[in-house]
Amino acid sequence: MEADVSEMRNELQSRDGLWRRIQLECQKLYTELLKIKEYKDMQEIQKKHPSARVQLTEQLENEKTELLLFEESREHQKEELNKIRNHVYRKEQSHCSEQQRMKTEISDLTEELHQKEITIATIMEKASLLERQLKMELETKHKLLTKQQLLELHYQVIKSENTHLKEMV
Repeated sequence: MEADVSEMRNELQSRDGLWRRIQLECQKLYTELLKIKEYKDMQEIQKKHPSARVQLTEQLENEKTELLLFEESREHQKEELNKIRNHVYRKEQSHCSEQQRMKTEISDLTEELHQKEITIATIMEKASLLERQLKMELETKHKLLTKQQLLELHYQVIKSENTHLKEMV
């Protein structure tokens, strides 16, 4: 889109240069037209050469026609330049809104990622705590089991002694 905008700007600048050249040309033609009118007025005053007067009148009419065509062309160029400006403006607006939408989307995704990272960290803490609790319980159970086995062994020894004493009695 930026390339399109740049291309449109370049085209707009070149058309603007063309427009200025056309305006200069119009001014030159207008100046020439004034000179021709002066010359025509002089010819009418002198009226010595009627054929030259006809020729100058035709030349003046031709230049008027050229000037009108040039003016029409200038108006067409102006309309086209306005169309291009509007197109570039719309493209820039579209580009800006697209950029804003993307920034918002990136911001939303970043926030979502941050929330997920917080959730993962919380889960990891809980898992670590549960793991420690499980290890402590296992150690406690292991100690109890060892103690029970020791007591059972003790019980067997006492039972055996008791049986032995009963026999002796």
